[in-house]
Amino acid sequence: MALLQAKNVTKQFGGLLAVNDVTLTIDRGSIVSVIGPNGAGKTTFFNVLTGIYKPDKGSITFNGQSLLNLRSDQITACGITRTFQNIRLFNNMTVLENVLVGMHSRLHAPMWNIIFRTPTMRQEERQARQKARELLHFVGLDDKRDDLAKNLPYGDQRRLEIARALASEPKMVLLDEPTAGMNPHETASATRLIQRLRDDMGVTVVLIEHDMKVVMSISERISVLDYGIKIAEGTPDDIRANPRVIEAYLGKGATQESEATHQDPEITTQEAEVHTTPEVRRQKPAL
Repeated sequence: MALLQAKNVTKQFGGLLAVNDVTLTIDRGSIVSVIGPNGAGKTTFFNVLTGIYKPDKGSITFNGQSLLNLRSDQITACGITRTFQNIRLFNNMTVLENVLVGMHSRLHAPMWNIIFRTPTMRQEERQARQKARELLHFVGLDDKRDDLAKNLPYGDQRRLEIARALASEPKMVLLDEPTAGMNPHETASATRLIQRLRDDMGVTVVLIEHDMKVVMSISERISVLDYGIKIAEGTPDDIRANPRVIEAYLGKGATQESEATHQDPEITTQEAEVHTTPEVRRQKPAL
């Protein structure tokens, strides 16, 4: 059952068509990846879905409701939240406080309750703090709840971003390069967490990701953008075998690498690269 339907979405900046007539359907309870080389329009597409940019053409429907002309905060209230390619935490706030900030769209106490700290407001605050701790426990950060966000290791900062995104009780979360900059151990841990978002929390996941091992291992469907145009869509096996995708940027070596790591999870990306020529590796993008 479709949760989100984007039809013929176009976004233009002057003479540049950043997103060109893209149609995408996301089923409820799925994990979907949007991939493509740098400049393909992936993040711009996320920005359109979340109200940062208004589309020049097309329609976006989420859970039966049109998202056109809604502000970003209104789209969050509808049930879509996101993380960003560049980490955007409140560095001088604690880990717990960062998650509490993410709950603001779901808190209901009126202003006079907050000003006078009424029993109703204090009860809601206690409930919010308990919910925040549960989310931190889910991502493995409850023992660091009183640390400043800026003092967390890089991988933990990524986890905190996900916990804050979950604080708004989303139906769908958009993850923009969630494993960027991580070492292999951190990447494997983040991959498991992404799977748990769907399996344990019931959240639909859409991710932009450059790591093909991650994409191929957890995605049920993959959409490929190139110069703002969707050039392919299908299962991981479909994408591996798609001649247009291979020609655009994956290269034959990338499909061999993906197959090698898919067959033997102990083979790392670096180990699989010995099977590719230097020429092929230059073809592979930083997605």
